[in-house]
Amino acid sequence: MANNRPKPDNRSDNVEKLQKMVHDTIENMEAAEESMQFAEGEQKAQIERKNERRRESIEGMREEIKDEAAQQNKQS
Repeated sequence: MANNRPKPDNRSDNVEKLQKMVHDTIENMEAAEESMQFAEGEQKAQIERKNERRRESIEGMREEIKDEAAQQNKQS
């Protein structure tokens, strides 16, 4: 039987990955806002709800960035 060990937790680039995720999410929100000009009714409401979820995700990612940065500073 193979010896299956989990890979060590490499968190060295988590801050950069999270920052990219925030940037990409903001770009998606902006694109959705632009498309909302042409949307009506339920489609417009769906876009608004999705952007609200995106805002919540961004808040969570920013908190995680702070935690990861603090963790990196402790390890330095």
